[in-house]
Amino acid sequence: MDENALSKLIIGAAIEVHRQLGPGLLESAYEECLAYELSVRQIPFERQKPVPVVYKGIQLDCGFRLDFLVGGMVVVELVSVQSRLSP
Repeated sequence: MDENALSKLIIGAAIEVHRQLGPGLLESAYEECLAYELSVRQIPFERQKPVPVVYKGIQLDCGFRLDFLVGGMVVVELVSVQSRLSP
């Protein structure tokens, strides 16, 4: 499966989570539910995957982690906000 087809599946799972939970929860709640949706849809993923940061040839231990690496090719970073922004 290519990254475009995989992205459509991920977006579908994320929309389902949003439909069920709505806005305003902590990121950890959305993360747990998205992991569930990806699992039941049999979409392979890694959660809280550590990623090394190399700066000027030196590997830094800065604790950077991806929220999800889906299918080994699509990075998903979740963001949660308390309320909608007004125009």
